[in-house]
Amino acid sequence: MSVSQAEPTVYRSAEELLAKVGEPLGHSEWLTIEQPRIDEFARATGDFQWIHVDPDRAKDGPFGATIAHGWLTASLLPVLVSEIYRVEAKMAVNYGVNKIRFTSPVKVGSRVRAASTLLAVDEVGPAVQLTVSTAIEIDGSEKPALVAETLSRYYL
Repeated sequence: MSVSQAEPTVYRSAEELLAKVGEPLGHSEWLTIEQPRIDEFARATGDFQWIHVDPDRAKDGPFGATIAHGWLTASLLPVLVSEIYRVEAKMAVNYGVNKIRFTSPVKVGSRVRAASTLLAVDEVGPAVQLTVSTAIEIDGSEKPALVAETLSRYYL
């Protein structure tokens, strides 16, 4: 689907980014989702639903194991995407999400990675706004865990 890369591609100008609109930017390395990460996320958010934090009960549940919280998967976007590309800027801010869908559960022990495509580059005042579509893929699964269209602003 996309090409692996050891280091993120660095973009230094709006022109470089504009040349990539509509193209896959690449994918991150695989990250294994282990129970301690899920438990830490539950503590941070107060979401202790048994499908996330009770491995014994989850064995007999709908997924056969505990699963990562959808928002845990979403929270991995910044770290995974940073392995794909970086924009050299004075400052960067997350501006929002146009849409996000949690399309498949991430079972404990699964490996996930991000695959991103640059959809748009727009000048917004002193910033360049990127609209990026990212899928969080699950190793061995046809269906991604998450698909999101995010907005980020870079002050070059």
